[in-house]
Amino acid sequence: MTCEVVILYFAKSSELAGVRSEYFTVPQEITSKELWEKIAALHPGLSAIKDHIVLAVRQEYVTIGDEVITLRPGDEIAVIPPISGG
Repeated sequence: MTCEVVILYFAKSSELAGVRSEYFTVPQEITSKELWEKIAALHPGLSAIKDHIVLAVRQEYVTIGDEVITLRPGDEIAVIPPISGG
């Protein structure tokens, strides 16, 4: 079963993807690694920061790995790049 979610891109990830947000249809049960791979396939420029990306699902950080995430229609998934401060 699939569901439509909203992908939000922040800072450098938005620049590399060329969009700030978009709707995306994904399986309801997916690992965070598979989710990242689908996002990266959609926007290959994101590979430049792949080792520094953090994902957040429903405003909760998730580790990119083999843990299964259960998504619901309308969920927000944030792609958060490295953040620098000063």
